[in-house]
Amino acid sequence: MSPKRKLHRTTADDEIGYFAPKTWQFWRALIAAFCICTILGHWLELLYCVIMDALFGIVEADYVVWTDPWYHPYWVYGVGAVAMTLVIEPLKEAIVVRRKTLWGALLQTLVVTMLLSMVLELVIGLLVNQPDEFGEYPFWDNSQLPLNILGQAWLVNDFFIGLVAVLYVWLIYPLICEAFGHLNPHAANGLLVVIVVAFAACCTLSYLQLWLGF
Repeated sequence: MSPKRKLHRTTADDEIGYFAPKTWQFWRALIAAFCICTILGHWLELLYCVIMDALFGIVEADYVVWTDPWYHPYWVYGVGAVAMTLVIEPLKEAIVVRRKTLWGALLQTLVVTMLLSMVLELVIGLLVNQPDEFGEYPFWDNSQLPLNILGQAWLVNDFFIGLVAVLYVWLIYPLICEAFGHLNPHAANGLLVVIVVAFAACCTLSYLQLWLGF
């Protein structure tokens, strides 16, 4: 990964090279992405719930996202960032190489991530989310929603997951890499320390608030 890449990426070459697992730069960016997306994902969850509740009325009034403090970590998004970096980012770069235009590559990335999300949601649902003798699903129930697949996967949800994946691998992760790449190695490592310490402070404060009830 070049230490100084263009902030305004306009060619296919500008989108390639972020997946470099043999370098410290890659793992440094990945650690930062995990910390940032664990907190950023909380805000994304809130926005998603506002939209879904307005369109479909499916979010409970007592859902914790409405009351959790803004700095409360949502670990699934940090883990998701790591998974997308390790799986979707190299897939994106392979698509960029094959496609003639970046818009075509972006659209194909969206379609592929939507399909992956749909298949994953459907397979997990068929394995662990089967209805009981009363017809009630133990974890989620998409059977009454439009564009559902076998009551398990929901194409609306899969579209938003694909959109988030595209946003991450085309914008968020490259920006994190660029931010480190425009610093000298010592400053970049120092920035990582600041991010990790700030993330640890958010986690500590949040869980102290939950445990001690203040």
